[in-house]
Amino acid sequence: MPYFDAASAAPLHPVARQALLAALDEGWADPARLYREGRRARLLLDAAREAAAEAVGCRPDELTFTSSGTRAVHSGISGALAGRRRVGRHLVVSAVEHSSVLHSAATHESGGGSVTEVPVDVTGAVRAQAYASVLREDTALACLQSANHEVGTEQPVGEVAEACRAAGVPLLVDAAQSLGWGPVPAGWSLLTASAHKWGGPAGVGLLAVRKGVRFAVQGPADERESGRAAGFEDIPAIVAAAASLRAVRAEAAAESARLRALVDRIRARVPVLVPDVEVVGDPVRRLPHLVTFSCLYADGETLLHELDRSGFSVSSGSSCTSSTLTPSHVLRAMGVLSEGNVRVSLPAGTSEEDVDRFLEALPPAVAGVREKLGAPTATAPSPAPAASLVVDALGRRCPIPVIELAKVIGEVPVGGTVTVLSDDEAARLDIPAWCAMREQEYVGEEPADRGSAYVVRRLS
Repeated sequence: MPYFDAASAAPLHPVARQALLAALDEGWADPARLYREGRRARLLLDAAREAAAEAVGCRPDELTFTSSGTRAVHSGISGALAGRRRVGRHLVVSAVEHSSVLHSAATHESGGGSVTEVPVDVTGAVRAQAYASVLREDTALACLQSANHEVGTEQPVGEVAEACRAAGVPLLVDAAQSLGWGPVPAGWSLLTASAHKWGGPAGVGLLAVRKGVRFAVQGPADERESGRAAGFEDIPAIVAAAASLRAVRAEAAAESARLRALVDRIRARVPVLVPDVEVVGDPVRRLPHLVTFSCLYADGETLLHELDRSGFSVSSGSSCTSSTLTPSHVLRAMGVLSEGNVRVSLPAGTSEEDVDRFLEALPPAVAGVREKLGAPTATAPSPAPAASLVVDALGRRCPIPVIELAKVIGEVPVGGTVTVLSDDEAARLDIPAWCAMREQEYVGEEPADRGSAYVVRRLS
């Protein structure tokens, strides 16, 4: 069964498995002790730190192992903000950061700090000039991911780092998605990553803090990891994480080229095989193994279940599920279609045959979901005399409001309008996206007694 969700967690690399098993026998003792077993454990921990630091591009004494990538982000942000509190309490993040960054930002804001979110373009990338323009004298920290976890777009880290350097603001880079593929551009002050993203074991994160960066650990601290990560180090997992990082970096050039070709095939073929699909993210400046697309008139959760039944494990950047009516913050920031969203992220070793089977399974899966939802197969050709119609889609979640719009757009004359009443947050993205795909005019959003009224004018 092909596993196509490496962006969530990559399968354990063979080198990680070997290193983990070996370290279970040799690295179980307390590395802080001076007896033989402790010294042996300390040697393993130090060697792992040196290997990881080399891959990150920092000194070994600048690198801390944490219990997860999320913990690394939380500790990095809180420590940097506390260390620079005299400068100010202003934090800058991009609108498409990982939730761990945004959660830290929300906590900072609830404690009296201020946060500025830098918008992104339709590909999901920030503009370095726009980022630089929000840096202030009281900016304590800036955060920017190296590449987006949902759409794969690479960010202009080098340019933003230069702008931060000129402003005297440290930059924290979340490199979780990209570190296994290569080093992060120079200029960052803090860096975080997570081992399970590159084929290491879960439960190991990296936090690198450059010498000279003001940093104050928050919460109780002990003598472990320079006081930045309390608790006994999981040496076998750390050793496996460092070993696998070195291994995937050695394979990265060849595997990157191979997977990029497979992703290019998916990007090119999906819009041909499946009608009404929007492929999102930057087509060039992107991670080599990841592609995301959205299918009009399809529910993402149902589509993922259909693909799972067909033998393919994929994920979605959309959060339009039974548990929440809020679309992905990344897709919302980009202003792209959120319904029927599928993220394919290929692990190392994915074959061309696996991709071809996925491309065969996708069209019937999408068609089946659309049929169940009653999606239109074509726009009705004959207009009715009415110059305007109102569609009541209140209480119905995506993609139903768009499906109902598509069913009736042909019932108004060219120049007539359809008003869709919806209280689904995703409609704010999906109705304008439908208009762009169907070459109709999105007039705008108006207030309503419940939800919002979205007005569309028929152009053809």
